[in-house]
Amino acid sequence: MSKRIVIDPVTRIEGHAKISVYIDDAGNVSGAEFHVVEFRGFEKFCEGRSYTEMPGITPRICGICPVSHLLASAKAGDAIMAVSIPPAADKLRRLMNLGQIVQSHALSFFHLSAPDFLLGWDSPPATRNVFGLIQSNTDLARAGIRLRQFGQEIIEVLGGKKIHPSWAVPGGVRSALAPEGREKIRAWLPEAYATTRVAIDLFKKVLTTHERETQLYGNFPTLFMGLIAADGGWEHHGGKLRFTDSSGSIIADHIDPKDYRTVIGESVQDSSYLKSPFYKPLGCPDGIYRVGPLARLNICSHMGVPQADAELKLFKALGHGAVTSSFLYHYARLIEILASLEFIERTLADPELGSDDLRADAGINSLHGVGASEAPRGTLFHDYTVDRNGLLKKVNLIVATGQNNLAMNRTVAQIAQHFLKGDAITEPMLNRIEHGIRCYDPCLSCSTHAAGKMALHVRLVAPDGHVINEVRRD
Repeated sequence: MSKRIVIDPVTRIEGHAKISVYIDDAGNVSGAEFHVVEFRGFEKFCEGRSYTEMPGITPRICGICPVSHLLASAKAGDAIMAVSIPPAADKLRRLMNLGQIVQSHALSFFHLSAPDFLLGWDSPPATRNVFGLIQSNTDLARAGIRLRQFGQEIIEVLGGKKIHPSWAVPGGVRSALAPEGREKIRAWLPEAYATTRVAIDLFKKVLTTHERETQLYGNFPTLFMGLIAADGGWEHHGGKLRFTDSSGSIIADHIDPKDYRTVIGESVQDSSYLKSPFYKPLGCPDGIYRVGPLARLNICSHMGVPQADAELKLFKALGHGAVTSSFLYHYARLIEILASLEFIERTLADPELGSDDLRADAGINSLHGVGASEAPRGTLFHDYTVDRNGLLKKVNLIVATGQNNLAMNRTVAQIAQHFLKGDAITEPMLNRIEHGIRCYDPCLSCSTHAAGKMALHVRLVAPDGHVINEVRRD
């Protein structure tokens, strides 16, 4: 008798979602779906607004990744104005994006995911969270909180506030980096380096004790996509698009982000508000690809800074061609934090950060503009079509979580196939399935979460509606 298991809500992610696991007549897992059940509608209600307002509106999509939307929106505005922004403005935008990467990755690793592999899959859900981590390892938890605060301080120093800064604008940025802000960031770097090194060493130990998780948590061949620099190096706020396959071979390269529609298609599913982009030449679902830290490290040839380059070599040795295990998203995030710190340190030495030449001035020179930037979770596209008055006629946002949607569905199915046996619903099994989603650190356009013990209701329901088994966590 076929059955369906529903995990609702999925905990310790940014937003509201649930998971369905389908069991066939023989009692085996036949498939799984990740459902995003919240609807925001930003693409539609932004129609009619001026493109100049969008860098102030779109950061409100999320309180975790407002900088990502701010920068992508400003870049779309640059394209509508058809300008090249001043060099100082580009460097300042990049500095803020590096701060965003640090704060978001620190949140994902220390607050959302580390409780699972540090406290144990079988630990009680009421304590398997950042508060439990604080109790068991106060110094590590505090260091993780401070590392995230460091990234947020960079955002505040540049943009005036940690969340939803209205700082980047079409044509550039509003203000430079003040000398006192530069020194504040520089003074914090040694502590940030030390915490990142502790986290990297810690996760390397986790890999020796979690070999099964590495093999089973989203470990399958897909394509990988992201932005790369002209020399093939790691990129986070510029460059061109590259696709590689699971062998590490490049299948599409140096694609201008404004031409993303030539290689990316979007499909929809009835059970989720989240779109499912795919690599267009292969169709859906064969064109499944992943974005974010794992993808960026797979597609690049080097990081461009010494400490992160050394870690990248160790990371790439974990795969045969590409690194395909989604459990290694955690390691990739830590390497990107390290790279960000090195680039921040290098950038702070640039006197141009204090320049007064920060904005290019122009009118509407194009009725279409695309802005692309690497958000912490992956490549983000803002695609605007305007009329002659600069009012938006159409908005399309392709977010990283959507691009990972097909992979997340396959990941939860893979985990369920190995850990779900018969009708038994156990807390460790539920958490392992949830962790498959946490590997991707999905951001479901939501800025708040319940802290501590979250409600969970799982039912095994027969086709005739009969409840076979039921577990409730209030």
